[in-house]
Amino acid sequence: PTVPVVVLSNHQSQWETILFYKLVFPVVPILKHELLNIPFWGWALRFQKPIAIDRSKPGEAGRSLLIQGADRIRRGYSIIIFPEGTRSLPGKMKRFSRGGAKLAVAAGAPILPIAHNAGDCWPPRSFIKYPGVIRVTIGAPIETLNKSDAVLTALVETWIAEQLQRS
Repeated sequence: PTVPVVVLSNHQSQWETILFYKLVFPVVPILKHELLNIPFWGWALRFQKPIAIDRSKPGEAGRSLLIQGADRIRRGYSIIIFPEGTRSLPGKMKRFSRGGAKLAVAAGAPILPIAHNAGDCWPPRSFIKYPGVIRVTIGAPIETLNKSDAVLTALVETWIAEQLQRS
């Protein structure tokens, strides 16, 4: 993309958390703050200047996402959000939260939908990797002007589900 975007993607494994930094640059992830406390991994995450949210305080997390996310977008960074909130099993997508779409609307940034089947090769909560082909589908950017976060979330969730059925 030539402008900062809010990337919304399904979340099946650790694979996409690594690869997406190569697809969209510069980028800032949204993540649960507990990840920053993991030895070595969390310390490396801190260098990416993530927006760390406390999921036990949803109201505070939402405000933090909007304020920090809009600031990063204004400074030229794209934002990666996994609206399922946690990893899901392949073929079992969780309901999307609207926080990513709310951020995109508030910041006036387009949404870049991405679908993948990485969980088929690297399942959630597993270090074991299986041979196979990971398919990544990047949709066209979706403009957010005059659209509600509910409509945008439903649009992205439906598009990703359709892509996963094809893979």
